[in-house]
Amino acid sequence: MQSRRDWLRSSVGIGGLLLAPELALSNEEIKKFNPRPFLKTIKLSSNENPYGPSELVQKAVINAFDHGCRYPYAYSDALAIKLAKKHGVDPESIIITGGSTEGLKITGLTFTQGGGEIIAGQPTFLAMMDFAEQWGAKINWVPVDKDKGYDLNAINNQINTNTKLIFLCNPNNPTGTVIPKNSLEDFCMSASKKVIVFSDEAYYDFIKTPDYPSMDTLVRKGANVIVSKTFSKVYGLAGLRIGYLIAPPHLAKQIRANVVAMSNVLAIAAADKALEDQEFYDFSLNKIRQGRKLITDTLDDIGLNYIPSNTNFVFFHSNKHIDDLGKQMLDKGVRIGRPFPPFYDWCRISVGTLPEVQVFINSLKEVYQES
Repeated sequence: MQSRRDWLRSSVGIGGLLLAPELALSNEEIKKFNPRPFLKTIKLSSNENPYGPSELVQKAVINAFDHGCRYPYAYSDALAIKLAKKHGVDPESIIITGGSTEGLKITGLTFTQGGGEIIAGQPTFLAMMDFAEQWGAKINWVPVDKDKGYDLNAINNQINTNTKLIFLCNPNNPTGTVIPKNSLEDFCMSASKKVIVFSDEAYYDFIKTPDYPSMDTLVRKGANVIVSKTFSKVYGLAGLRIGYLIAPPHLAKQIRANVVAMSNVLAIAAADKALEDQEFYDFSLNKIRQGRKLITDTLDDIGLNYIPSNTNFVFFHSNKHIDDLGKQMLDKGVRIGRPFPPFYDWCRISVGTLPEVQVFINSLKEVYQES
């Protein structure tokens, strides 16, 4: 494990690039916000938050060990009540899951097994569709538009008698795009009168548009809409596996019957404290924005196009096959994102700590100078 002194030293200058003093972390920030250790191979491929769990969350997890002998149900009920208050819904509308991925999988299983159809954009996050296909679901893929955003008209035109779900990842992974604010609620309300609309909002906290709506607004109105949330991204708890669904009670009851993993006492304690740790939340958003700007400024310098991002990653046009770029970057100690068909010459890069971002920048410049 790297010491705080070594981490601070690494954050000042790496690979011949100096980090501006105002971007370097103080000893107090390192203690409070827990940047991940600086490793020989930097992993920027999974959209993890490079900070956290925070100091406050770590203390909550340690204290929760005294309750590790107990089943988590009562603790999850208390968390559900807190989340219900946050989103303005009944506690029966909250389903705690073992990471948001479980929520996606069990929703697909609940409503499409045995041949039901899911309409989904392409590319997008695949967890729901991959799992549902194993249980007999049919996937109707609708390509994103020329700006890499959802084509809502095309999606709407694909709805048929066999359609059970529309899956919207918003902001979308891997493109980082959001559905236009003035189109989102109208589309979801209209579509939800025909089928269930699933809004995966894992990256919602990173959206730059002021007052951008969560589709929990439609859940409160009783629409056939399900919203997925996670503690993995802005809260920095990916390794603890906890997320939740927000759904009208009549849908939540059906989904809850298929919960398998749920979560555990330690993760529940972490999530509960994370909701109260506004200082870490604000710090996390600020550092992701700083890292994202360093990346996009570099892409501008190199002359590589990218999609304006509303997430903790950037999707850019690499102008070379992602497998080739991936090998070149790994040779330099940076692991980048996988292929996202059909965009094989595009790359998704996660925002790391600022020292990690500096190494990525240096390595990317070397790759394109060598090309």
